[in-house]
Amino acid sequence: MPARTMTLTPELVARCHRDIADSGPEPGLGYLDEADYDAMLDEALAKKPDDGPVWLFAYGSLIWKPEFAHDAERVAVIRGYHRSFCITMTRWRGTLAQPGLMLGLDRGGQSTGVVYRLPEGDVRAQLSTLFRREMTAKPTTYQPRWLQASTGEGRVAALTFVANPRGRTYAGRLDDDTVAERLALACGHYGSGAEYLHNTVRNLEARGIHDRHLWRLQALVAERIAALHGR
Repeated sequence: MPARTMTLTPELVARCHRDIADSGPEPGLGYLDEADYDAMLDEALAKKPDDGPVWLFAYGSLIWKPEFAHDAERVAVIRGYHRSFCITMTRWRGTLAQPGLMLGLDRGGQSTGVVYRLPEGDVRAQLSTLFRREMTAKPTTYQPRWLQASTGEGRVAALTFVANPRGRTYAGRLDDDTVAERLALACGHYGSGAEYLHNTVRNLEARGIHDRHLWRLQALVAERIAALHGR
């Protein structure tokens, strides 16, 4: 099958870029400290369901920017959660004045992504870095969870981060028009929402994963950008 051509092109994504200074941690928020991270790591490792290697399930930016060592990767399906733009971003790829959205795993359905196997060694140290990337403020919007992931080579227990409905930045289920509008407009010091969506869809497609919902969103975002900036 020939490769699909994205409507959301790099040229359209570039139109969303703005030079924005990092506003830093939001005043008045409580942030996780060393004791919090140690407790979460203890709990996650204690709940590991088997003695095999540690696998991590990636569904969004961890696919195209994992930032951790791994010695194997496989396309995988997890059930009970679906990929959704359900997390509000007021920093990184959004601002307080113009919030963006990030992907989370919300309850229901299923999701196809990538599992990465961590190399043997100090797994705790590797997970510690990842936990600090994914979880910062209280109450955390992402929660570590072990899920069964089905791959072409069998099932593996994989650690991933699911959306916490009680989390501070949980946005809930939004309609596609709202999501497309926010992704087309939002930008932070780390980049734009359009760039995040483009990278995610492109890297899923490169692995043979066609997410029909994200494919529809990328077309809607492309339309919004063209309308805002001119074709």
